[in-house]
Amino acid sequence: MTLYFIGLGLNNENDISVKGLELVKKADFVYLENYTSILSCTKEQLELFYGKKIILANRVLVEQNAEQTILKQAKTNNVALLIIGDPLCATTHVDLWQRAKKLGIKTEIVHNASIVSAIGVTGLQVYKFGRITSVPFAQEDYMPETPYDVIKDNQKIGLHTLLLLDLDPEKNRFLTINDAINILLKIELKRNEKVFTPASLCIGCARISSKDQKIVKGKAKDLLKEDFGKPPYCLIIPGKMHFVEEELFNE
Repeated sequence: MTLYFIGLGLNNENDISVKGLELVKKADFVYLENYTSILSCTKEQLELFYGKKIILANRVLVEQNAEQTILKQAKTNNVALLIIGDPLCATTHVDLWQRAKKLGIKTEIVHNASIVSAIGVTGLQVYKFGRITSVPFAQEDYMPETPYDVIKDNQKIGLHTLLLLDLDPEKNRFLTINDAINILLKIELKRNEKVFTPASLCIGCARISSKDQKIVKGKAKDLLKEDFGKPPYCLIIPGKMHFVEEELFNE
């Protein structure tokens, strides 16, 4: 019996690989993790396309209750965990993979496109990205400055920064690109290190790989005026650009 970690890609039910679809159809239980990102289709559309009943798996189920659900079932059944993007891009899935192996459960990974590879559509060269980080929801009494520090460290060596924006699909909460820019500007006001200013170049991305994806390039102050529509979102802060990247940025 096997626990399959199956990447779904970034858009809808059609993005699954042929290999992934074949494994879903033979699975006894099919879970969809629904807390690291979202698709442009519904669970019901996935069920219709795959011909399988799908169980939604939130963070609590995957990180705290997997031993009583996913992992327990995988000892005697074929279980598929559907993951938006690529299965091993989020540490939460790597942790579950490791726990499965420690329990002696056979695992198989089916890769797919992720935001880490798809950002090449912005015209920036993927291998010139530095450390990736996220921008969390702002709290009344606490605002983590890690994103600012990561941008600063990447800029020191001329690398681009990919910022993944916080989300809570269960509560329909999504940190927007405008929110992220405002958070970074507030940190800049506090730190005054000229790491991220209203004149900083940015690329705001929404729904990458979908037909209605939106990519806007420009200064931070200009992106604040944009309506990016529906999630998911990410924000890119370019580092030192190659002349080809500069040409594509200015198109």
